[in-house]
Amino acid sequence: MSAAAGIRLNHIARESPDVKRLASFYQEVLGFEKIETPNFGYIEVIWLRLPPDFSLHLIERDPKSKLPEGPHAVTLEAAVADPRALPRGHHIAFSVANYDYFVQSLKEKGIETFEKTQPNGKTRQVFFFDPDGEYM
Repeated sequence: MSAAAGIRLNHIARESPDVKRLASFYQEVLGFEKIETPNFGYIEVIWLRLPPDFSLHLIERDPKSKLPEGPHAVTLEAAVADPRALPRGHHIAFSVANYDYFVQSLKEKGIETFEKTQPNGKTRQVFFFDPDGEYM
């Protein structure tokens, strides 16, 4: 089905051992707003929204889960040592109105960054990790 058939992105869900810490990061660094979240009882869940209509659902990771804690083939320490080793296939991407201001704000918050310009010379990118090691 195509977008013309009425399909659109509803939300992205992220699992985390500390949803409050992760929610704070997305609110402080990327400007997400906390929105009303249903009470799921046995697990902590926080819903966030990036205006106008992008939603991110943060879900508490089951500490008994035997599944790996993310899609990362590279540790944060290795990535900072050699940013070229960062995985490119799995990431979350956002557009920003003022690239230079955004990069400066990341650096002021002590967030390690790796910048790259695409071969066309027009698209500048900054890569960094959230507190759970999610690659952006």
